[in-house]
Amino acid sequence: MLSAYDHTTEYSHWDSGLWTRVLAASGVRNPLTDKPFTEAMLAGLAGGIGFMIFTFEYKDTTTASAVTRFHPGPYTENLLRRSGAAVRIQQTTSAKLAQGRLDAALDTGVPVVVRVVRGKLPWVTEDPLADMDSVDLPVVARIDADYLMDDGGARLERISSDALAQARSSRKADKHWQAHVVLGAQALDEELAGDPLTVEVIRHAMAETAGELLSEQAPPGVPASYAGNFGIVGMQTWARRLTDRNSKRGWMRIFGDPERSAAGMGMLHGLLAGRRFSGPGALRPLYAQFLHEVAKTGEAVSGVERGSLLEAAAQYAALGAHWDTLVALVGAPGDPDFAAMAAAVDAIAVLENAAAGALEAAAGVI
Repeated sequence: MLSAYDHTTEYSHWDSGLWTRVLAASGVRNPLTDKPFTEAMLAGLAGGIGFMIFTFEYKDTTTASAVTRFHPGPYTENLLRRSGAAVRIQQTTSAKLAQGRLDAALDTGVPVVVRVVRGKLPWVTEDPLADMDSVDLPVVARIDADYLMDDGGARLERISSDALAQARSSRKADKHWQAHVVLGAQALDEELAGDPLTVEVIRHAMAETAGELLSEQAPPGVPASYAGNFGIVGMQTWARRLTDRNSKRGWMRIFGDPERSAAGMGMLHGLLAGRRFSGPGALRPLYAQFLHEVAKTGEAVSGVERGSLLEAAAQYAALGAHWDTLVALVGAPGDPDFAAMAAAVDAIAVLENAAAGALEAAAGVI
């Protein structure tokens, strides 16, 4: 029996939070617990945590962006595949066909996730930088010619079919994309049912997370010259650049102008404090919850394995406070204290290296 869609549940990160809501409303359960998936489990399966930092100088502004989740790997794709849920993903260039598919999926009683340029939604102010990427949002019901959407706020938003079609078609790469759970016999007939979640799948997810954090190479698909922008190496690079006055990438140079500094720090703080590319404690506490949940999987994990998981979980839980302190420094009013930020990032990099080592060890024994 399907559950009513609950748009009021708390979440730490938008993508893992929305799929927690969608899978629960679609009747999907974690086979290891026979309960609905928690956000922590889905976030861990997606790849959990990571790090990326970039700055770009333009004629009128200098941007600073950071991501603290698993990135740029396939976060949502990992989450869906590893959960074992039977999910159909569809995409078309035809607005008419897209609406027909949306309606047909909603008629089965499940919410449907669509990709939109958020600034094209009627209740949102456009933001050229933020709107360069699409965001996934659930459509939870149809009311006459309109739809109800979950935008992550305290209420469901009503949107017309024309406005929804415009938001869905505004970015070519994601034009009229949708995903929804396919139920029962139809999923089996179409061979959509994924492989059930196992401890081995979890081990692989953990190993991938640790590997990306510890890697000194650029992630797959990223030019080798950008290796210094990712993982723990990226944190170390950032710490050096924060107090660099002379090189072309030194933050004390590129953010020397007060207007550029205010814009760049405002953007960076928004990303680090927000829940689209980050979350509370840079998502480290959520990842700690994932490891605790894995440690409770009964006979599948015991003894030394459980101890290794709990050790890594404790380190990530503690890291959350360090990240929150750094985010507060980035968002502090007045001139940025780059020296204090550098000291905070240096300390975080040391702790992250130890935690990733513990995670790698735990992934090797469960």
